[in-house]
Amino acid sequence: MTANHRKPAAFVLDDEEKPKSRHKIEFETQESLGELVAVPQVPRQTSKGFRWGFLLVSALAAILSLWAGLAITTLIEDFFARSATLGWLASSIAGLAGLAALAIVVREVWGLSRLRRIEHIQELSARAINLDEAAAAAETVASFEGIYGSRRDTAWGMKTFRDHKNDIMDPRDRIRLLDRLVIGPLDEESHRIIARRARRVTLLTTVTPAAALDLVFVAAQNLRMLRELAELYGGRPSTLSTLKLARMVVSHLAVTGGLALSDNLIQHVVGKGLLGRLSARFGEGAVNGILTSRIGLAARDVCRPVPQSESTKETLGSLLRELVTLGDSSGPKTP
Repeated sequence: MTANHRKPAAFVLDDEEKPKSRHKIEFETQESLGELVAVPQVPRQTSKGFRWGFLLVSALAAILSLWAGLAITTLIEDFFARSATLGWLASSIAGLAGLAALAIVVREVWGLSRLRRIEHIQELSARAINLDEAAAAAETVASFEGIYGSRRDTAWGMKTFRDHKNDIMDPRDRIRLLDRLVIGPLDEESHRIIARRARRVTLLTTVTPAAALDLVFVAAQNLRMLRELAELYGGRPSTLSTLKLARMVVSHLAVTGGLALSDNLIQHVVGKGLLGRLSARFGEGAVNGILTSRIGLAARDVCRPVPQSESTKETLGSLLRELVTLGDSSGPKTP
């Protein structure tokens, strides 16, 4: 061997520290890429061939539409036969009804398209964070500009992001900065919305005398909460989009096992051993409040344009104290 070659040597590797050698050679360890995020697990509907049920419903809807159109036309003609004034008045009312129906259809289509757009942004942001993909990050930023660029509550976050986005070269870090500046304040407001609705469900269940009314009140409060969360994160909560969101939330809870309740969880709300000394109605209210909180957290996962990692997600325990609080001074009140 020549003098320029190092003699063979043994190295001691320690799992908890950097690799070391007997000749003081240091090895650089690769930095961690951080915890990966996952898009909310919502089962996708797959086509199973020709749908006869859909054909039946479409045919019946077409027949009903033709019948309604013929009935309205006949009615207008009868009014014209009696008086031209009545005929034009009936025509104007029918035109207003048609315009309102068209506006409702446009609103429903727009609401469904916005919900699909949020789902698409979730997939893009997850790919940008997990794969450090520049194209997905650029499309995510452009989508954020379209949804949150003109809103007052996100104006400061978007302005700050625009000022610093060119200083960040890593697409993954750019999306995380966007999430922290724009979506972070919305998460705080969503916490107040979920806590307020859960507390209201608890109180309504406790004071409602009939069990049938409980179902009505709880369903109404949960649908209102879904609409508020969808609107908060940039959705357009129409009737069909709200129902679709509710189905997505239930599917998400079914996949993640979020509908199961345990005795320890209930005791954590009302205090260990306290549930047996309280009325049964308060126990039912506490359970309904917990379920409402879980539905709200699942809805936030579905509506949030940037998925969160498991370590940064808000847990149900942080909302439990709100169920036994009679007031909420941390957020605005709803009428």
